[in-house]
Amino acid sequence: MDPIMALAGLGVGIIVGLTGMGGGALMTPVLVLLFGVHPVAAISSDLAASAIMKPFGGWVHARRGTVNWRLVGWLCAGSVPSAFAGALLLKQFGTDESVQHGVKIALGVALLLAVAGMLLKAWTGRRDAGRPPAAITVRPLPTLLVGVMGGLVVGLTSVGSGSLIIVALLALYPKLRANDLVGTDLVQAVPLVTAAALGHAIFGDLQLDIAGAVILGSIPGVLIGSRISSRAPGGLVRSALIIVLLASALKLFDVPTAVVGGVAGAAVLVAVGIGIAGRTGGRIACRIRPKRTPAPDDSILEDARR
Repeated sequence: MDPIMALAGLGVGIIVGLTGMGGGALMTPVLVLLFGVHPVAAISSDLAASAIMKPFGGWVHARRGTVNWRLVGWLCAGSVPSAFAGALLLKQFGTDESVQHGVKIALGVALLLAVAGMLLKAWTGRRDAGRPPAAITVRPLPTLLVGVMGGLVVGLTSVGSGSLIIVALLALYPKLRANDLVGTDLVQAVPLVTAAALGHAIFGDLQLDIAGAVILGSIPGVLIGSRISSRAPGGLVRSALIIVLLASALKLFDVPTAVVGGVAGAAVLVAVGIGIAGRTGGRIACRIRPKRTPAPDDSILEDARR
């Protein structure tokens, strides 16, 4: 068992504990790009680790009541069988170099969609600040189709159980609060990634040594990340994760390293600029906020009446 791979699992687990996202979108590229693991084996190992990590976040949200169980039911009805089918479909493609390259391209596309999902999640978090929960009407057929497509992508690439399905849920249910959105997505992801991992295990492309190293590091990582999530600046962690995913996607597309570095550097500058603008705007708002007039004392009012 590779201790360096376990350390990578620890880092990814911490990020998942902090943000609730980034497990498949980060671990699979790490295995492919840093450790030279074949994409299909990396997908299988990551799914096995996610099947153990996801219940931690889902349990927390279930206790807090931020889960729409009807949405979970319809999503799982579509995603569980299609995730299993995605694993079977990937196995039928074979494992030659052209297939591996095709999987890398599909993974890169999934990472870009994951970046879009995280940006939308950050936007909804600001939009929903302080907003009371709104009643939503569940739309069974579109929700079922989201589950089918999301499960298929997860079975093929291991990416999407969090970010991609969040994008689809935002489009279908714009009134769903950010907390309920994340909680619902985390809970439905548990049977989804379990079905995909089971499919990969049955069809014979799960490497236990790789999966074991990732799981060994990711479990304590999730626990550590969950403990410090209330103290760490979530915006900073999310920005770093988005930049890493963007760079990983470009590398999977075989973009030259110099270009990847330039894009990542530009993304860092944009993130810093947004952070500075947000802080400056908050300070200005505090300065121009009108002072409250103190309530008149009751004794003064009584004297005025006399």
